[in-house]
Amino acid sequence: MPFSFLNSAPEILKSLIESGYVKPTPIQEAAIPKILEGQDLLASAQTGTGKTAAFLLPALHKIKESAATKSVGPKILILVPTRELAMQVAGQAKKYSKYMSRVTTVCIYGGSPYPEQIRQLARPYEILVATPGRLIDHMDRGRIDFSQVEMFILDEADRMLDMGFIKPVEQIAAKLPKKLQTVMFSATFEKAILGLAKSLLKNPSQINLAHTTKRHENIAQSIYFADNLNHKLRLLEHLLPKKASEQTLIFTSTKSFADELCDILREKGLSVGVLHGDLQQRQRTKTVQQLREGKISILVATDVAARGIDIPTISDVINFDLPANIEDYVHRIGRTGRAELQGRAQSFVLPRDRHLVDKIATLTNNEATILTIPGLEPTFKKEQRNKVGRGFNRHSRNPKPRRSTYPRAQK
Repeated sequence: MPFSFLNSAPEILKSLIESGYVKPTPIQEAAIPKILEGQDLLASAQTGTGKTAAFLLPALHKIKESAATKSVGPKILILVPTRELAMQVAGQAKKYSKYMSRVTTVCIYGGSPYPEQIRQLARPYEILVATPGRLIDHMDRGRIDFSQVEMFILDEADRMLDMGFIKPVEQIAAKLPKKLQTVMFSATFEKAILGLAKSLLKNPSQINLAHTTKRHENIAQSIYFADNLNHKLRLLEHLLPKKASEQTLIFTSTKSFADELCDILREKGLSVGVLHGDLQQRQRTKTVQQLREGKISILVATDVAARGIDIPTISDVINFDLPANIEDYVHRIGRTGRAELQGRAQSFVLPRDRHLVDKIATLTNNEATILTIPGLEPTFKKEQRNKVGRGFNRHSRNPKPRRSTYPRAQK
């Protein structure tokens, strides 16, 4: 029976049925029973596999099975690296717990006004979703009572380490009760992650589905070599989906160019939004909601959006710039092909970035294909291109590109 390990929680099962869930995904099937048994867990699974539900569902089950007491302080603490992911996880927690009469979720993150967060923290609640910096701000001011915490969940722990949050995570963990269950999800089991796990988890079970299952099997990955910025812009014009029902997420390496590219696309009459760290939280929330509602078809973003956006209608991810951290490539392309839908991930590679192609090949088990578009072939030497991407296939697209109408990029 689907989700049979939650049979004693009909309220949760009802919300799952309403959400259209038929059966657990592999990470849910592997993780939920172990968490329900009370084991500490270190788990790795690719983005878009139902990872959030894998820890939220047993957490809610734990709340249901615990004593019916109200306290001003969480029973479940969920730590995430970004505000977008915090909002996503909190939204999922509220959706799955909608039929549970005594479950309140509070979400705190940087960039949001303190007064409302203070009011929420002063009332009884069971689940706290937080980013490290803002959590420590409230913690240092004595606004959070950790004495009732039964489960500590770290989501996307590798991203937290990449963002320099290892000491804040350790600082937060030191304030939690000694007797609690700790669950850690990470995209990789790199040395730093294993070190953090060793310090926080007690005899944990391990699940490593990110490397034992075929990765991104429903995402068609392709790579286009480009000579320069203008060449990238011409490729982008050709590759943007033409169907109104399809949405595209374009990644750039800098906030300033994200704004510039957004302006270029808007001048072409396209419905475009931009998302990066310099925007106020209110603007960022509004933009993501507009994308979710289909009011914009293209979102230009920096890696602030690489994790935490879960919108099934994103059909295409375009890496206008490759990420500085090649691991972020996996999280970027994971924004498409969600909920078992088909997606496309396309990357532009400049001559100076060609060494990254083999790294991508290794990271994705050589799933990408090097493509060229007639009339838009790169001009840098073919032998330079052949030195990289040995695991890739090379093809040409048949359709001829339209004449580019993008303005010449300013240096």
